[in-house]
Amino acid sequence: MKKLYIVAIVVIGVAIAVIMMSLKNTATYSDFTESASDPEREFHIVGKLDKTQAQVYEPQINPDEFSFFLTDNKGTTKQVVLHKSKPQDFDKSEQIVLIGKMQHDTFHASDILLKCPSKYNDATPKIEQ
Repeated sequence: MKKLYIVAIVVIGVAIAVIMMSLKNTATYSDFTESASDPEREFHIVGKLDKTQAQVYEPQINPDEFSFFLTDNKGTTKQVVLHKSKPQDFDKSEQIVLIGKMQHDTFHASDILLKCPSKYNDATPKIEQ
């Protein structure tokens, strides 16, 4: 076999291995029950803010810790500790995606994504004649 063919086969093998590893690390949306079953793995939890529970953010003491309660899509409510400052317009968000791990009975989030209400949802289209 020519050296060129061997190099090409090795490059293709490495490319397939890289693709397989990247697919293994992709996360799907989950819930608190699943994240509690595997505390070593990072999960993406989708849910809504529980506005009946208290939110704790004391930037004078620790500006990188914000605590609140979230209800996931299956109806389970858990305390969440976000290891970042409180996001702007947090209380206006319709849906929240947390990225983190469950530790005991608290979800520790390293990142957060907010879906805020669109200013275009309530607009009625004008029909010109």
